[in-house]
Amino acid sequence: MTIFTIGFTKKTAEKFFELIHTNEIDVLLDVRLYNSTQYAGFAKGRDLQYFLSKICNCDYIWAKQFAPTPTLLDDIKNNRILWDEYERVYKNLLNERDFGYFGEFANKRICLLCAENTPDFCHRRLLAEKIAAVYPNTEIKHLL
Repeated sequence: MTIFTIGFTKKTAEKFFELIHTNEIDVLLDVRLYNSTQYAGFAKGRDLQYFLSKICNCDYIWAKQFAPTPTLLDDIKNNRILWDEYERVYKNLLNERDFGYFGEFANKRICLLCAENTPDFCHRRLLAEKIAAVYPNTEIKHLL
């Protein structure tokens, strides 16, 4: 299995959808806690679902169960915790999640979506790494 990840910030809609299309993504799994904020632009949930279907022939699923908690997200955004603490708490949170969910995508090209431009300090990278740990021989590709 190959797990792709992508963030929408600092990307034009053209660049974003070209990456999805070029990499032949079958399903985009939106792992954001909030998928319809005013800052999401072209990546608002309902709009994104439409664009993905029409432009890329790609399905959209909001997989909110793999997002950080509201408190954890708020703490990192407001500098109440550092990345190391965020990572530790989020990884513990993932241990409570059902990763059997990803088994249904074994023959699909899936991409995890979040807002961050790069995966370095984003929970989508941590989630992809956890999926790879649960499903051996999984490759991770970050679309930049």
